[in-house]
Amino acid sequence: QKSTFIRPDAAPRSETWYEAGAIPGRLRIDLGDPTKGNGALYRGDSVYSVQGGKVVDRRAGRNPLMILGFDVYAQSPARTLDLLQDEHLDLRVLHTDTLYGRRVYVVGAGPNDETTNQFWVDTERLLFVRLIQTDPQRRRTQDIRFENYRKHGDGWVAEDVKVYSGGRMVFHEEYSDVRVNVDLDPDLFVPEKWSTARHWYKP
Repeated sequence: QKSTFIRPDAAPRSETWYEAGAIPGRLRIDLGDPTKGNGALYRGDSVYSVQGGKVVDRRAGRNPLMILGFDVYAQSPARTLDLLQDEHLDLRVLHTDTLYGRRVYVVGAGPNDETTNQFWVDTERLLFVRLIQTDPQRRRTQDIRFENYRKHGDGWVAEDVKVYSGGRMVFHEEYSDVRVNVDLDPDLFVPEKWSTARHWYKP
């Protein structure tokens, strides 16, 4: 994927990242050349940072985009509800709205509230399209959009992900060469085996 960082005081900076997911609950992101051994791993309730093939940080956490965009289709509704509540989403609040001319369900906030944690789902296709979430530590609200859904295998993948903050786009992911049902080495998702696992990517 092409990952572009956008700042108001500098030219956009782009990198190539390589992602592999094992649904539910596991996502590996190689930042730049996979042979360099740098990246991030989401596994269960933990997030690992890897540099030079070594784990340099581990913390509790999940990727809510993974839960809403992928895991929801591969685990029980009860499990998904539990995970979303951990993300401080009030699942009792629901209304409908529109996004890009399409009707959506909005879960977690009332009408005209775009600051409370919430997620949006296309009412017809039942695809996740938007997450608004505030980081309480940084006091920063992010508005994340899943766009340009394409059919891959039996499912759908958003090939454009846009992140807005303060009313402007700050990050853009553009996915290409998306493949599904790939035979992945389970060790890809073991942080201690980051550099020894059989990697799926071949230049």
